[in-house]
Parts: sequence; C-alpha cells; structure tokens
Amino acid sequence: MTTLFTLAEANALIPFVKLEIETLQGIKQKYREKNDELQLLKAYFRKHQPPAGRDPFFTLECEMDFLQMEGNTILKSFELKGAQLKDIDSGLVDFPAILNGHEVLLCWKQGEDCITHYHGRDDGFAGRKKLAED
Repeated sequence: MTTLFTLAEANALIPFVKLEIETLQGIKQKYREKNDELQLLKAYFRKHQPPAGRDPFFTLECEMDFLQMEGNTILKSFELKGAQLKDIDSGLVDFPAILNGHEVLLCWKQGEDCITHYHGRDDGFAGRKKLAED
C-alpha cells in the first residue's frame, strides 16, 4: 500500500531526508574507501604469505558489513515513511501524492529548501514540473 503525502506532510519530512541522505552519502564514501583498502590488501597477500592463523581481511570485511547494515537500516526507514529514495548521490527523493485528481510524485533534490516540483509516475526527474503557487 502506497503512502500518499500532502505537500505540507512531504515538506515536514525534508529535515529528516536531508540528514539521512547526508548520512547515506558518508556511508557510501566510507564503504568505497574500505573496499579500495581491501582490494589493495588482497593484492598484497597474493604476493606475500599472510600471518599464520590470522585472517588479514576480517576487520575490513566486518567494517564493510557494518556499513552495509547501517545503510540498509536508513533505506528501510525511507521505505517505512513512504518516501522513495531515487538516487543517493544526487539526493533525489519522491513522495507519492494526489495532485488535481492524478497520482504524481512530489520531487525533492538535495540542495532545495523545500518541494517545489512534481512529475508523473513514469516521467522521472526529466519530466519535473513546477508546482503552482497558491
């Protein structure tokens, strides 16, 4: 079942959305860095013998697993609220709504103060239209 938002309800979530997107972007960056480090470590141990009885990858792999769990928790939070995170890097979030009797997605992008655009379900970001000002 899809949660439908009024413009006011969706805008009320923007402070949460901003914070969570910034957190996800940080997690994604840390994950990339850990993965790069892991690949270098694996390349090193392909040429050198790892210490006996010790997994040289364990700590990094655990840290990466934790980052993945943390990110998945935030993604689930978006889902439970009914907001649709479309792109982490650009901070693009849609909120299902009814506008003039039609199902639309209120569209917010990181850097915007509030929701000022919408698009049809199949139009995507490229089909954004400005909301009428009341």
